[in-house]
Amino acid sequence: MKLSRKGEYACLALIHLGRNYNIKLVNASEISEENDIPKRYLEQILSLLKGTGYVRAVRGISGGYKLSKAPEEITLAEIIRLMDGALAPVESVSEYFYENSPIEQNQNLVKVFRDIRDYISEKLENTTIKDLI
Repeated sequence: MKLSRKGEYACLALIHLGRNYNIKLVNASEISEENDIPKRYLEQILSLLKGTGYVRAVRGISGGYKLSKAPEEITLAEIIRLMDGALAPVESVSEYFYENSPIEQNQNLVKVFRDIRDYISEKLENTTIKDLI
């Protein structure tokens, strides 16, 4: 797994929205400024999060963004998979993005990478946005 800048920004934006869950709508400028995220890039990320049902947008002068789900219902694993794909360090041990790879020639090597995948997956599946607020 390699967390991209897009994945990092998505996590930061969701944590920001989680802090304001059921309190207020948050505009993209506020998220951008407080988290040092380029606004245009943030808007693309928010659009993707909106399209996949994690975020709702309310238009208008007092509009903004809010989470579509409670912060405790959104795991880091699902956001990272959405933004960056597999959590596994190599595709041949990925549960959701499996592809053949050269390490399959050595089952001991496969086991090491599967153990790494399991640790990463367990940690991210059990960490929610609420945990990070």
